[in-house]
Amino acid sequence: MKYPVKIRSIGHVTHDVLRIRVDKPEELVYVPGQATEIFIDREGWLEEGRPFTFTSLPDDDYLEFTIKTYPERNGVTAQLLQLQAGDGLLLNDVFGEITYKGEGTFIAGGAGLTPFLAILRQLEKEHHIENNRLLFANKRKADIIHEEELRRLLGANFVNILSDETLPGYEHGYISGALLRRMISDSNSYIYLCGPPPMMDAVERELQVLKTDPGRIVKEGF
Repeated sequence: MKYPVKIRSIGHVTHDVLRIRVDKPEELVYVPGQATEIFIDREGWLEEGRPFTFTSLPDDDYLEFTIKTYPERNGVTAQLLQLQAGDGLLLNDVFGEITYKGEGTFIAGGAGLTPFLAILRQLEKEHHIENNRLLFANKRKADIIHEEELRRLLGANFVNILSDETLPGYEHGYISGALLRRMISDSNSYIYLCGPPPMMDAVERELQVLKTDPGRIVKEGF
């Protein structure tokens, strides 16, 4: 089933990431961490759906998406850059295997943050942020999505890793086994993982070395 919606607001949160808020169909139900497929309601794009995570909360009266754009590819996200309030989108059914199961370490690369953004916002609303930690890998500081909000939510438990920039207060390089050993102290906590496939594969290899229980790794299935 496709749900027609209108854009309420659209704008940048980083140089290449959009925040889009749309009307919320009454019958559309989701939990933080889940996603839907978005289609642009324009000729030539009605069959070009792409999956994006909800970054709003289920009780909000709108739906929000936080979307990394690739203007050089002339695909769906390049088209999104041309849209404005009042334009139409179509949403597909809800899907997704990432949901909150308990306290742990969230490991995100780039736009892989989005399911965790919704979960952390919900935990804040419920006053259950507790000792959850976020390891967020990006190329440069300018790529970090909602850095100020995440610092407010997590404090010292928000750890940024930059591969292409060296700055005080930021880890440099990639998410390594040494970093994971430093950051994951409780073998009974959950590991939430989302990002580009090469990054996810590398992190999972390191988690195997650390003898992490695969049943405690929460990720999207492909």
